[in-house]
Amino acid sequence: MEKHINIIALNIPFPANYGGVIDIYYKLYALSRCGFKIHLHCFEYGRQHAVELNNLCEEVIYYKREKGLSSHFSLLPYNVYSRRDKQLLRNLCTNSYPILFEGLHSCYLISHPDLKDRMKIFRECNIEHAYYQHLGKAESNPVTKAFFYLEALKFRLYEPVLRHADLMIAVSGTDTAYLRKRFPANRVEFIPCFHKNEQIDILPGQSDYILYHGNLSVPENERAALYLIENVFCRLPFRCVVAGLNPTNRLKQAAAKYINVCLEINPAEDRMEELVKNAQVHVLVTFQETGLKLKLLNTLFAGRHVIANKKMLAGSGLDNLCCIANTADDLVLACNQYMEMPFHVASIEERRKMLIPQFSNLEQARRLAEMMG
Repeated sequence: MEKHINIIALNIPFPANYGGVIDIYYKLYALSRCGFKIHLHCFEYGRQHAVELNNLCEEVIYYKREKGLSSHFSLLPYNVYSRRDKQLLRNLCTNSYPILFEGLHSCYLISHPDLKDRMKIFRECNIEHAYYQHLGKAESNPVTKAFFYLEALKFRLYEPVLRHADLMIAVSGTDTAYLRKRFPANRVEFIPCFHKNEQIDILPGQSDYILYHGNLSVPENERAALYLIENVFCRLPFRCVVAGLNPTNRLKQAAAKYINVCLEINPAEDRMEELVKNAQVHVLVTFQETGLKLKLLNTLFAGRHVIANKKMLAGSGLDNLCCIANTADDLVLACNQYMEMPFHVASIEERRKMLIPQFSNLEQARRLAEMMG
């Protein structure tokens, strides 16, 4: 019997080059390999139509976002209300397959009466009101800050709509616990991020630099990079590389102050992979506990020593594979220590035992299929 599923994506999930769409793209890939016929519904958001998705999906349908001024004046979050589309409802009603809503942004139709008898699955990628509250704290522009705080309030008020989901799949243990407490009548399960790694691919040995990487235009990542540059990297005798997309002038100026700090701007994918594989130490710091920690997972599959704070590890179950350091002094001490320690084959085997099969894409896709019945 053929297995079909509708998936509503908040953005076009190719190229898979940032957290939310990476989870979606590699979920498509894994479900396709498990024999699913995927009916993908994508909202356009600054990306081109991707013919590559046709290789994974039975059909791919694109929808425009309603980004006019009226979308800002709804009581619903802007990121939800701007993804309303009557044609999407009509298309969903042409079949009776389960519907997977990717993130709260894509949930405009989850409570629609025409879908009341359908199996509806919600994929949590952030506790959105907490995420936008955090963005507001990190933002310096007063207009943007106000937008983030208002969006946080709207998401908090909108979140109860998730009671219409038959199944919720959360990206971390912390978020699973939150949703189970918030929605005790709903089924909530933990399925970690889907990701690009098919196997452990770590170089044993030692190198001469420390790495922090991420999308540097995201306020949370910029805040982490600035914290590391100004409180940790400036105190170290080693080369420290900060790499990622679209750093702000503020970040460029902070890096330029220190001779041992190198800022790599918009590295190509193969260059980023090279930086990750060859770094001696990876420092992963976040100031927000919820949501996707894809960077942590990718680094553990491909990188050597990982130093992280507790908020980066929250709910991941990966604490044993990292050195935990929560203060600037602890981070400096850990960096000094691990820069002198070669990464051995035994440590690679330890990673393999911890990460496979629990963080295998195919294993998680099979689990999801079983949950859908």
